[in-house]
Amino acid sequence: MKIFDAAERLAALGHESRLAIFRMLVEAGPEGLHASAMSDSLALPPATLSFHLSHLSRAGLIAGRRQGRFIHYAVKFGTMDELLAFLTRDCCRGHPCLPKTCRCDDASPDTGKETR
Repeated sequence: MKIFDAAERLAALGHESRLAIFRMLVEAGPEGLHASAMSDSLALPPATLSFHLSHLSRAGLIAGRRQGRFIHYAVKFGTMDELLAFLTRDCCRGHPCLPKTCRCDDASPDTGKETR
């Protein structure tokens, strides 16, 4: 990944609402969600949500697909993986130092504390 692309993607995630949308879509998995479900859950007006979804889509972090009258959005997990790999490439000269990255399900999403 080029540094410019990484910077664009990180900038897109650097807004509270866009980060909340992205996290919601990550939690939804490959099936994703339609916009009205996100709008209701995040209490964002449809126009505001649409603006943020467009920004995340332009950054290459999510993709939308039409299902009837609705657009279903999902994270582009390959792109997310590339971004994480870019950020952690050659970290600590190859020594394992990021246990939460290696085992994402070990950290509680709300507190950041280890759960066992």
